[in-house]
Amino acid sequence: MEGIQLACVAVCFAFLVCCTARPQADDYVFLEKAHDVEAWKYDGWKKLDRLSPREEIILTFALKQRNLESLDRIFWEVSNPKHAEYGRHLSLFNLTRLIAPTEETLKTVQAWLTHHGVHPTDCSTIVTRDFLFCRMPCKTAESMVYGAKFYRFTHSKLTKPVIRSDKLYSVPKSVAQYIDFVGGVLRFPAVNGPSLPRRDKNGFLDSMLTRDQIHIGVFPSVLRERYNVSDVVGKHPDNRQSVAQFLEQYYSPTDLSEFFYLFGSSFQHLPNMTKEIGPNSGRSGIEASLDTQYIMSLGAMVPTWFWSTGGRHESQEPFLEWLMGISNYSVVPWVHSVSYSDNEDTLDVAYMSRINVEFQKAGVRGLTFLFASGDNGAGCKKKKFRPMFPSSSPYVTAVGGTAFDNPFAVTGEYGYDISGGGFSFIFPQPSYQHDAVQRYLATGPNIPPSSYFNASGRAYPDISALCNHFWIVNNMIPVPGVMGTSASTPTVAGIISLLNDDRFLKEKPALGFLNPFLYQNAKAMYDVTSGNNEGCLDYDTGFYAAVGWDPVTGSGTPNFPDLLKAALNF
Repeated sequence: MEGIQLACVAVCFAFLVCCTARPQADDYVFLEKAHDVEAWKYDGWKKLDRLSPREEIILTFALKQRNLESLDRIFWEVSNPKHAEYGRHLSLFNLTRLIAPTEETLKTVQAWLTHHGVHPTDCSTIVTRDFLFCRMPCKTAESMVYGAKFYRFTHSKLTKPVIRSDKLYSVPKSVAQYIDFVGGVLRFPAVNGPSLPRRDKNGFLDSMLTRDQIHIGVFPSVLRERYNVSDVVGKHPDNRQSVAQFLEQYYSPTDLSEFFYLFGSSFQHLPNMTKEIGPNSGRSGIEASLDTQYIMSLGAMVPTWFWSTGGRHESQEPFLEWLMGISNYSVVPWVHSVSYSDNEDTLDVAYMSRINVEFQKAGVRGLTFLFASGDNGAGCKKKKFRPMFPSSSPYVTAVGGTAFDNPFAVTGEYGYDISGGGFSFIFPQPSYQHDAVQRYLATGPNIPPSSYFNASGRAYPDISALCNHFWIVNNMIPVPGVMGTSASTPTVAGIISLLNDDRFLKEKPALGFLNPFLYQNAKAMYDVTSGNNEGCLDYDTGFYAAVGWDPVTGSGTPNFPDLLKAALNF
């Protein structure tokens, strides 16, 4: 990461903290008081030993930013094709000038750190100066974020443990007004990704085998045919796309070469990844193989970055680390495919609100973030649907999943049951989707009882693509039947990169935050009108697909020529 060392000199600053061994409760406040600190018990984590006082911890301090009202205004203006300011994106330099924390914020937090023995040389920041990450002994960390008790936790899907607290933390009132949250304390990494073939009721691989017929599956030429991409490839030298990877998900260059040898003969493509950020030193994973092979197949010839944030230290948050990295590079890919999601009800509102600001920071720079909508349908917990975040953020594009109506031909599609979709319980419905969602609520089939979802919340997904029976190459072995919105997301991302490419060739700016464009041009997509996702209702159902937008497939799947025509129309 291209971090810059925090430049902070010692200053005489009126700053009072409680120095007693047992601080008074009235002097401290909880920054994330709504966080479910016991969620780890239900997500496959196992608590091990507590850290010794001298063991090192890294804490990330999300510092309060300036001018958030102005950031919000600019975000919507540059993202709306109907606005006069559309596409007038900010440089990283100008974004920093807009939102960087005040000197008072920087000095106050540094004084607090110094009081606890954390020297400026123990800390680093990023270009936008709104995050500060510091190394310190566990004893110091537990003193600063009072109430936290740090343990190691393991998960069966990970080889490395993570360090987290099993208790809520608080900070002095005099500091709380300058910090949104402290990272590396509470949130556990989301351990999710695509699935391998599953078996149906008759014991066969789900739709892969039916009697004496064998489905050949989905591969790049199938997707290019279905979405009318044909032989279109990227041509502009300044175009770039990226896949974000977390938690030991690595790709293999030899797998990529073998994949293109088997499935890439019908279109021109780049043979290698253009740039790697972060670690890529382990055994290739299903997720990373899927993401890299399909974004490079649909967004063919577009230079691609592999952005890996496995966590440099056990106490870091990989997703947060990735977001900080985006704010630390002046030149980054225009389109980012991210197969990451967490249950909205396990995250604190203060944390999610700050993450939304990070998405807005990306949007005003012209970046497109595509997030997989999740593989649990509408979800279910205590007779309510369970939305996912960041899919439920109003500031990203959520990608759902479909399957072919006829599994043995390139045909129309139906909403696949795993496709994540629903309504946020936290974030209100943005104006760009209001009319489409209201039409669904008024006319859609089998609308669930109102007690199961928040009809006035941000609705997702926004767009979909095929998500099952994908072929990949993993560890030099061709693997069929891979499924998940982790497959549909890089598919859509590659197509968006091609739209950007044509815009760049015509000296137009990047599409940036997509949703206003997508909802204004819903007719440029294939409307998916059948199928449903999983949920709480009878027969484990959630929402049903419908004419127009729906909470299973969004506004539909891409029709590249029509989307391109719309994208070049402004």
